[in-house]
Amino acid sequence: MSGGLLTAHAQPAAEPAEVPPPPKRELRAMWIATVENIDWPNQRGETPEQYRREYRRLLDAGQQAGLNAVFVQIRPASDAFYKSNLEPWSRWLTGTQGKAPADGDDPLPFLITEAHRRGMEFHAWFNPYRASMDSVTRRLAPTHPFRQHPEWFLRFTGKLLYNPGLPEVRAHITRVILDVVRRYDIDAVHFDDYFYPYPEAGQVLHDEAAFRTYNPDSLKLGDWRRQNVNILIHDLHDSIQTAKRWVKFGISPFGVWMNKSKDFPQGSDTRAGQPSYSNLYADTRLWLEKGWIDYIVPQLYWSTNFRLCPYPVLVEWWSRNHFDRHLYIGHGTYRMFESTRSDTTWRNPRELPRQIRINRATEGEAVGSVFFSAKSVLRNPLHTTDSLRQDLFRYPALVPAMPWKDNVPPLPVANLTLRRTGPAVTLSWQSGPPAADGDAATYYVLYRFGANERSTPNDPSRILALPRPAPGYPATYVDTTAVPGQAYAYYVTAVDRLHNEGRPMRVISTGLQNVELAVGQSPAGTPRPSAPVSPPVAARPAQPVPSITLPSGESPDKAAPFTKVKIKEKPAKKKGFFGRLFGGRD
Repeated sequence: MSGGLLTAHAQPAAEPAEVPPPPKRELRAMWIATVENIDWPNQRGETPEQYRREYRRLLDAGQQAGLNAVFVQIRPASDAFYKSNLEPWSRWLTGTQGKAPADGDDPLPFLITEAHRRGMEFHAWFNPYRASMDSVTRRLAPTHPFRQHPEWFLRFTGKLLYNPGLPEVRAHITRVILDVVRRYDIDAVHFDDYFYPYPEAGQVLHDEAAFRTYNPDSLKLGDWRRQNVNILIHDLHDSIQTAKRWVKFGISPFGVWMNKSKDFPQGSDTRAGQPSYSNLYADTRLWLEKGWIDYIVPQLYWSTNFRLCPYPVLVEWWSRNHFDRHLYIGHGTYRMFESTRSDTTWRNPRELPRQIRINRATEGEAVGSVFFSAKSVLRNPLHTTDSLRQDLFRYPALVPAMPWKDNVPPLPVANLTLRRTGPAVTLSWQSGPPAADGDAATYYVLYRFGANERSTPNDPSRILALPRPAPGYPATYVDTTAVPGQAYAYYVTAVDRLHNEGRPMRVISTGLQNVELAVGQSPAGTPRPSAPVSPPVAARPAQPVPSITLPSGESPDKAAPFTKVKIKEKPAKKKGFFGRLFGGRD
């Protein structure tokens, strides 16, 4: 958007009372898999122009479907889709491992910027332990870690894997990830479901030497393996938080933690063959309980009718076991392309909408959906992408906030003005000063209400746009759908990097004159925020998400005159309108 003009789309009609609207806050995302070129790039060895064009096409499809985040696989197998001094370039990018893209291109800044331009978070997806998709070591680049440290690796089912039991391996994985966190503007670090490998009949993982050397507590093998993964997750969480406090850490595990039928009373009422706790040594429930991860995306790739692992049963279990960290659901939308007889419900175009409605019925426990994978969004199987765009995701959604990471909203926008010359209404504003925690606005929410409409921040149908100008640029928005002669109240709020929404500024268009000029003000009764003297976010205890109370409503005829006024900094008797609704600190 880069500070240019943002042209309005048609303003949606008000939501019928009998149809529940989509939530205002919901993560909506897709995985973009690069391993074996599943989603992107289409072929190995493409020019930067080609793979950039293909990536934009995927993001455009996601944006049109209403998505607000992408999970992009940038390290599929101890290789890199970015410039790295620690690991080689990926062969799925250039065709040969270790070979750089043409013209010295580094794709990652482009990948991040294009996502942000479309209002999408960028989650950098790493596979922590996979080192190769085969065991033919002669094809590994000279810069592959295997060349310097073959003792770090295990061979299992024809692949090379890092040995999770070695402290040197954990240190290397952490170093690789922090290198990306520090050098690139990512929003999150993301892991998939591959920890210790999925067991296979007749195959043995030979980590006996590490077990003997690094097991001072004489743990059983399974407990020792889980401890190895726990150490990596815990240390990574702390390291990421120290490097950049706003970068999230999330994991997408196999969908079943443990089956209750295996004498695990805390498990789910399922019969999965490869539970993550016992088979992959990934104690995902513990990570949530300890607060070592910020979100979890269990891969619930089964349908609502699948007998062994029914989708509704697992959504209910995870809703009870995410320990106030964000729960998003991973949907197996790739299964709409399959012809398997094992789960034919996925051939029903109603299945994906049904799953999303089940998520929303958890009353705020499951707060998002991630689709595997991007091709299923781009190709629109069974017209499900159309269903998202036209129905379930028909209004914009903000990513849910994480108060345990940041609960300080940004300060209001500055210099909000409205100009009307003819039918179009042009709004412009600038970022306010940084908040007490140093955060400025990352993007904005622009609401529009009619003269007699109830004003509430909770109805996403009133969101006109989510502008995200380039840093340092003023924001400008052109509302081409304003009806001549009709009065409107526009509200603009600032939102920070972790999606805390600040208090609004309001500006009014009466619509009675062909030429209007109006200056924004705080809504009546809303005090001007003053800089709090609270300690930095990292030192404050996590606060609950502020509750939202519906207002009695305000209409434009109650607004102050369209003149710039100086608001005295004094305590207000009560919080009013959006100030009360959005919460936050005075």
